[in-house]
Amino acid sequence: MPTFLCATCGTSFAPSGAPPAACPICEEERQYVPAGGQAWTTRAALAAGHRNAWRRHQPGLYSLQTVPAFAINQRAFLLRTPQGNILWDCIALLDGATQEIIAALGGLAGIALSHPHYYTTMQDWAAAFDVPVHLHAADRAHVVRPDDRLRFWDGDSLPLADRLTLIRAGGHYAGGTVLHWAEGEGVLLVGDIVQVTPGARGVSFQWSYPNMLPLSAARLRQLTERLALWRYQRIYGAFLGQEVAEGGEAMVAESAARYLRLLQAPPT
Repeated sequence: MPTFLCATCGTSFAPSGAPPAACPICEEERQYVPAGGQAWTTRAALAAGHRNAWRRHQPGLYSLQTVPAFAINQRAFLLRTPQGNILWDCIALLDGATQEIIAALGGLAGIALSHPHYYTTMQDWAAAFDVPVHLHAADRAHVVRPDDRLRFWDGDSLPLADRLTLIRAGGHYAGGTVLHWAEGEGVLLVGDIVQVTPGARGVSFQWSYPNMLPLSAARLRQLTERLALWRYQRIYGAFLGQEVAEGGEAMVAESAARYLRLLQAPPT
């Protein structure tokens, strides 16, 4: 039986003879169901018409993104460490070429994800490389395809390897996670828990990006307080071009302060 994928968000469901009745990830108001209704594809159909493009960002850090664009169109990152490679976030397409490239780069030691919109086919990636998937326990209810390789962690941080730490930032989701890499002056991989804005001169924060619902002041303060404990200059976001080369820590603080001022501005 095929594994069906939601064409809007890329979430995969357990193999079945027919598509699911609905996608609970899209029906929740942080995502959306298209006006034309829910649509589905399969892993085989996706692989037949798409491929993954690779980009090297700095020594030890690569991104991969499916072309033509599929679903949310986020990118995943492969981060190389002496303790093994980590896949940060996930994309739906795992084809033979991708598996061979990752194997040539040393395989994977683990997978970690920022939030449920990028869970996609994480179960297939984990099986292909026989590694665990690290998810924050606060988002456990959003897993629609259980798997023995899923590892749920609690608390505000989880060391993955030497100089690599998962941080529970919250915000967009209760378990919203970013990855801190203590390389150079510090690197933060944020998914869209922190959204790099066009032009990469600021960042923003939303509870729902497609539905343009803002993050509350209380949740934003919590997010910035958690990130303030870590040193970083570079930021890599979920989408092509979302890179901050320097000043990332100050940018997050300044952008959050501006956001809070706008929330609290008096009527005109």
